[in-house]
Amino acid sequence: MDISGRALVVGGGSGIGRACALLFAKEGAAGVMVADIAIDAAADVVAECKAVATNSQFQAEAIQVDITEEDSVRGLMGQMIHVFKRMDYCVNCAGIGVQEAVDIAGMSLTEFQRFLDVNTVGMFLVTREASIAMRAQEPQVVSQSSPGRGTTRGAIVNLGSGSSMIATPGVLPYTTSKHAALGLSKNSGELRYTYDLLGYTCRAYMRGFLALDNASHGIRVNCVCPSWTDTPMVRAAMNGVEGLEKFIEAAVPIGRIAMPEEVADTVIFLCSPRSSYVTGCGFLVDGGTTLTALR
Repeated sequence: MDISGRALVVGGGSGIGRACALLFAKEGAAGVMVADIAIDAAADVVAECKAVATNSQFQAEAIQVDITEEDSVRGLMGQMIHVFKRMDYCVNCAGIGVQEAVDIAGMSLTEFQRFLDVNTVGMFLVTREASIAMRAQEPQVVSQSSPGRGTTRGAIVNLGSGSSMIATPGVLPYTTSKHAALGLSKNSGELRYTYDLLGYTCRAYMRGFLALDNASHGIRVNCVCPSWTDTPMVRAAMNGVEGLEKFIEAAVPIGRIAMPEEVADTVIFLCSPRSSYVTGCGFLVDGGTTLTALR
């Protein structure tokens, strides 16, 4: 796949993030920084990466980050550049999922805001700071064997969801945040949203450096949108939402939930020279789930 650069995987301590970090190591990356709010989990993944790395010069480091805190995200990017001198790939897998189904009439503003803070604002902060760091880098040739592919300063892949495309009953805040993840990855300029909840009128505003903003700087931004994947977060949701496991079995035409490694395959492709003409893409990895939802 020609993955020889340095990767930052945010939310790399478990699930899809862990699978991405391991695949970077296996595919020949020169370095991987695993960032997670759970530093012990990140350190465990670093050890796994070192065990499977194929690049003889491979380096890996774990770091703690809280993506809802601007200073924490800035510190992460500074440490990435300090250790590896360059960031060729940034993958943002950090996020939260639904533990139980709640109807909008019974949902608190605090709970709704929590999803936006982590899944939307957190993704914005990571994407913005990664964009700033990548813009400061010297461009490199995308592919020595195919010079027509031009140059690159880096690739950013955000983790969306099948819920970035469709809606599911009982998971309003998650669906809202994942629709925003796709919008953040696709568009530049202003993202505004206004909502009325429990008598409160709430407004938020963001200005991001995203796919359109970054294209002229040689930085690609894409969003991978998996449906149900066998991760700790999904397992927790199945334990907390009655009937969810049977719903998943019926909803996925391919007949099973995804392996984290299957989602990681797409992430690595979108970081590689093989996707050099792909930016602003919402790439579904859903076993056909959204096809049945749209019938």
